[in-house]
Amino acid sequence: MGADDSGYDLGPPPQRIAVDVEQVRRLVAGQFPHLAGLPIEPVANGGWDNWTFHLGPELLVRLPSAAAYALAVEKEHLWLPVLAARLPLPIPAPVAKGEPGAGYPYPWSIYRWLDGEPAWPDRIADPVRFALDLAEFLAALRDVDAADGPQPGVHNWFRGGTLRTYDKKVEDALVALDGHVDAALVREIWTRAVGARWDGVDRWFHGDIAPGNLLLTHGRLAAVIDFGTCGVGDPACDLAIAWTLLTAEGRAAFRERLSVDDATWARGRGWALWKTLSTWSRTFDDPEDAEEAADAHRVLGEILTDQAAGLNR
Repeated sequence: MGADDSGYDLGPPPQRIAVDVEQVRRLVAGQFPHLAGLPIEPVANGGWDNWTFHLGPELLVRLPSAAAYALAVEKEHLWLPVLAARLPLPIPAPVAKGEPGAGYPYPWSIYRWLDGEPAWPDRIADPVRFALDLAEFLAALRDVDAADGPQPGVHNWFRGGTLRTYDKKVEDALVALDGHVDAALVREIWTRAVGARWDGVDRWFHGDIAPGNLLLTHGRLAAVIDFGTCGVGDPACDLAIAWTLLTAEGRAAFRERLSVDDATWARGRGWALWKTLSTWSRTFDDPEDAEEAADAHRVLGEILTDQAAGLNR
C-alpha cells in the first residue's frame, strides 16, 4: 500500500526465534575466527527485536529475533556510518555483518559496545538539560539529507507514515480497557492526531526513542542506540518521548528547541497515545506486569491531562 492516509497493514506479529550463547559462539568462530577467543555473554535486557550478546569487553553481537526484524540489518550497515558523521552523540558503529549459519537463519551484526545505562527517570541528573540534549540530537538527525533514505515499510513497522496504520490498535485497546479509561477523550486526542497534516517533507527519524535506547553517563545523555526502526518520512514518531519520559518542564524545553508546530505536536502525542494504550491494555490486569502497567498508566494520565487542560495543543 502506498504512503497515503488510509494506513498500512501491519500483518501478524513476528514469529520470534531463540538464540543461545553456544549458537552465537559457533557463528562467530565460523565467520570471524579472529574473534573466536572472546568471551560471549547475553546482554541484560538486550531488547525484543534482537538478541544481544557481549563479545569481549568492546564488541556486541546483535541477532534479529524474527524475519521482519532482520530487514533492518542491511539498512543499519548502510546508513549508520552516514548518520554518525552528522550527529552530536555516539551511535552504534557496525564492525562486521554476519550471514546465516549454525542453524541461525538471518543476517546479523557485530557492533562496537557503547557504555552507559538506560535513561530511567531516577537516573537523569537534570531533566531539562536531558530534554535539551535529546532535542539537539534529534534536530541534527532531521538535518541529515533524507535523499534515498529508507521509506516507511515493514523494516520499521511503518514509522514515518500515517497514524491511521494504528487505528485498530487504539480500538482494540479501548475494548480491552472498557471502564478503565475515558474512551471519549482518548478518541478526541486520537482523531486530532490522525487529522493533523504533515507537510510531506521527508526527514530522518530514529523511530524508537525510548529510555532503553538512550544511554546515560553520570546522569547526562551520552549515546543513542538501536536504529532498527530508523527511516525518512514524518519525524513525529520521535516526539512520543515527550510524554513517555520527559517532565513537564523538560517537555516544554524539548518542544521549543525543536520548534515543533501544533500539527506535528499533535501527531507526536498520537504516537505516544497508541503505544501507551497498547501497553496498558496488555498489562493492566496481569500482576506479573504490574510495574510496566503502572508506568503505562502514568504516561496515559499525562497525555489525557494535557488534552483535558488544553495544554500543548
